[in-house]
Amino acid sequence: MTTPVYDIHADVIDQLAGLSVGSALHSLRHQRDKVAVASQGSYDTLFDPALEGIGLDERLLVALYACRLAGADDLVAHYRARALVISVDAVQLAAAETGEPEQLPAGRLRAMLVFTRALTQRPVEGDKAAIEKLPAAGISTPAVVALSQLIAFVSYQLRVVAGLKAMRAAAAQ
Repeated sequence: MTTPVYDIHADVIDQLAGLSVGSALHSLRHQRDKVAVASQGSYDTLFDPALEGIGLDERLLVALYACRLAGADDLVAHYRARALVISVDAVQLAAAETGEPEQLPAGRLRAMLVFTRALTQRPVEGDKAAIEKLPAAGISTPAVVALSQLIAFVSYQLRVVAGLKAMRAAAAQ
């Protein structure tokens, strides 16, 4: 993996929140630019095709599913568009979009989506028993860690985007 260079014009959170470079809210967000840079760096790393252990298709579907569970249609659209670019499996895409991972055959993606649901909707269910189901589905320990980091990042991203949108709407009134 290579370390990407931060481009303020390609900041995904800014784009998803509808922030224009130079706007008051954009300037406010970038007062602590290291947070924006780190957030974008996390995004770039977690969705780097070279990341080992979990396929980019699986990572995009997990992100899409987490956003769908949160009701964040704009983020769902973002991850769906990225998934379509790499031609993800239509059945897998449908399962992530409808929120029905049990429709998938037993295996990696189904286990990942079920784990995603547990961590995002009922974190208490993301316990040892839930984690142990992942290696049983063929997911290595480093991939389990990466999956957990991905879910945590998407949860963070959802909240930051929602907060920025709320601030933008309040400022518009």
